[in-house]
Amino acid sequence: MLVYRICLAKYADDLFASGYRARWNFKDQFVIYTAATRALACLENVVHRSGEGLTDQFRVLVIEVPDDVLIEEISPNQLPADWERASRYAVCQPLGDAWYRRRSSAVLRVPSSIVPQEFNYILHSRHPDFKRIRIVSREEFRFDSRIKADEVA
Repeated sequence: MLVYRICLAKYADDLFASGYRARWNFKDQFVIYTAATRALACLENVVHRSGEGLTDQFRVLVIEVPDDVLIEEISPNQLPADWERASRYAVCQPLGDAWYRRRSSAVLRVPSSIVPQEFNYILHSRHPDFKRIRIVSREEFRFDSRIKADEVA
């Protein structure tokens, strides 16, 4: 399976987990957020960056997860109403935390809060199978100038 991550070019050499808290993890849990498609990876970046931040140099990391690596899932029907709102991290983080602490799989499939019918894949950088997950290519990426633009061209 291939998953995608758009990151600043200066971070494209490796699969880097910052340990920052996000929707599905607490601070100091070293996970890497990826998406099922390049388009979803783009949307995820857009909602988390200011318009000025989209003009930097980016790369798409194309990441291969071997078919025999276990993928656990949190499905939308396991989540309460309005889980996708930005103010609802406290609902999602304990679910991701339980997965992280169990160390039962290197990958967790979760619904995207932007398009809940699409999926993101969280990589557990401290799981033994993580070493089998690898970047297979790096692609130049540029956000279209109309995204988050002050004026429509």
